[in-house]
Amino acid sequence: MVVQVENPAGDIAPRVRSVRVLALARWLLAVAVLVVLMIAVGGITRLTESGLSITEWKPVTGALPPLSEAQWQAEFEGYKRIGEYRQINGPAGMTLSDYKFIYFWEWSHRLLGRLIGLAFALPLAWYWIRGAIPKGYKPRLLALLALGGLQGVFGWYMVRSGLSEKVTDVSHFWLSIHLITALFTLAGLVWTALDLIQLDRNPAARPARLTGFAALTGLIVFVQLLLGAWVAGLNAGLASDTWPLMQGRLFPEVDWSKGFGWALTHDPYLLHFLHRWWAWVAVAALLVLSRKVRALGVRQASVAIHSAFGTQILLGIATVMTGVALWLAVLHQLVGALLVAATAWGAHAVGRRP
Repeated sequence: MVVQVENPAGDIAPRVRSVRVLALARWLLAVAVLVVLMIAVGGITRLTESGLSITEWKPVTGALPPLSEAQWQAEFEGYKRIGEYRQINGPAGMTLSDYKFIYFWEWSHRLLGRLIGLAFALPLAWYWIRGAIPKGYKPRLLALLALGGLQGVFGWYMVRSGLSEKVTDVSHFWLSIHLITALFTLAGLVWTALDLIQLDRNPAARPARLTGFAALTGLIVFVQLLLGAWVAGLNAGLASDTWPLMQGRLFPEVDWSKGFGWALTHDPYLLHFLHRWWAWVAVAALLVLSRKVRALGVRQASVAIHSAFGTQILLGIATVMTGVALWLAVLHQLVGALLVAATAWGAHAVGRRP
């Protein structure tokens, strides 16, 4: 097909060139799949308490794991200096073999982040040099690249928040920033890929706009994701193993002694309660969004939204009732990422312009 693109030198005046816009869209969707995988590995890292196993940030040399017994001992000694080891794993008798297990998951999570960076940056440079990026898309692609970089920085700040001798876990605030940045990046990748698919079908197509209702739905889903991240960071999933009641009652006992603000952001029982019931507010908004999408004839997006939130609800209940079984909790986080992608798809469908 033929579309207008900016030339490699960045001149404002567009010129006509034959480009494979669909290839750009497929590249972004492939990166989105890697981001979903990374979110799942991040969930395993969190649930196995592996996130603090690597106490230094080495963006380049850290891609290689320890290769000798001396290197393993050096890494283990660094881990022994933090509160998680001194207060929890040390007294429990952690061995070097135990340490290697948690190191593997944190190292895998960081390695996957590096691979995603390369999978985005190298093709971006290639398409840029060849002048294959449609007009108006360069700033958006650079913004997605910057989000990926911020994701790594936020991940390190999250880890650093748990390296003190006085704490045994990372800050749930930094954990939520780290996770939601990844999910926002995922939504951006999906949205941009869909814009490019529309451009491939029609050279006159304009980028979709974010409608008011889609923005409201996104905000409701954002609150649910934030609550979920705080629940994970505070291990609040363990506050109850029954559903729908908690502690034999609808509303659990909450520690209000430190004020409403503290309870809203720190009390595991309140956060668990809010996360399980705000989910139904999100479901209601997503139902309306999916009906709007279906009315526009984009049935696949409607089915994706229904499937994602239905599966997510069932996984959430199962995770609670099994006392946060590892693989159920990981699947819950994985489907949460797929729900974000499906929501972005639906929001894009209702925002397409003729």
